[in-house]
Amino acid sequence: MTGNEIPEVVINRLPVYVRALALLALEGRRVVSSRELGGELGVTPAQIRKDLSYFGRFGKQGRGYNVGHLLDTLRSILGLDREWKMALVGAGRLGQAILGYGGFGPQGFHIVKAFDSAPGLIGRREGALIVEDVAHLGASLREEPVDIGIVAVPGEIAQEVIDVLVESGVHAVLNYAPIAVRVPAGVQLRQIDPVLSLQSMTYFLAQDGSSAAPAG
Repeated sequence: MTGNEIPEVVINRLPVYVRALALLALEGRRVVSSRELGGELGVTPAQIRKDLSYFGRFGKQGRGYNVGHLLDTLRSILGLDREWKMALVGAGRLGQAILGYGGFGPQGFHIVKAFDSAPGLIGRREGALIVEDVAHLGASLREEPVDIGIVAVPGEIAQEVIDVLVESGVHAVLNYAPIAVRVPAGVQLRQIDPVLSLQSMTYFLAQDGSSAAPAG
């Protein structure tokens, strides 16, 4: 079965399984049942078995899953058994926070380039990187390609930046800009917008009769 035939919701659950299995491996667990794994993640055992069935046969009835084998297999399926190069566009406050985040490297994701348009940031050292002029984004990426682009720029220029990334051979974009953007078929796009997430949560708070004072 090809990736296009597997429901996206299933693929989105695989990293959650990997994280849970990695924790079990650290605890020295060798075997885990679908019931135990489901209990940790709030997923039914039947859903776990169905999700994994898209990728082959794992475990045996009544014996559970071999933690190490399943973890290695899912990491391989997700491409987590290799290194991924990333370019960050936008080295302002959000970009600096992203550059300072220590969780990327251990998982194989490495920011190897950073870009900005502000004269005060261009040429500035951020860790091991020197911030480059975004005007040279396309040329720089053609000279040293990356796998993933991270966009942390104002919304009004996000589409332009993403267009340059795609034209430069980037096939996956993580977009923090608070605006809907477009990418061609074959390019993976993930939108990170904390405000939208907060707004969806406040719906439930409002329905529950939260005591927060009305805005305005």
